[in-house]
Amino acid sequence: MKAYRYLTGFDDSAFCHKVTEALSKGWELHGDPSYAFDPVAGKMRCAQAVTKDVRDHDYDPLLKLGSL
Repeated sequence: MKAYRYLTGFDDSAFCHKVTEALSKGWELHGDPSYAFDPVAGKMRCAQAVTKDVRDHDYDPLLKLGSL
């Protein structure tokens, strides 16, 4: 199965660590990152899609993708 996640967060080091952690667990970047201004928070938000080939799991809507 190919798993997909869309990581989001404020444009700060915590978001960079979130993406780096996913990459260290075998996830791969998918497409370009996205950026948008959050007027309520007054900060930029960013997002990055990641994918991972997972051979030992079948798709299940209850699957916790972050644990793969």
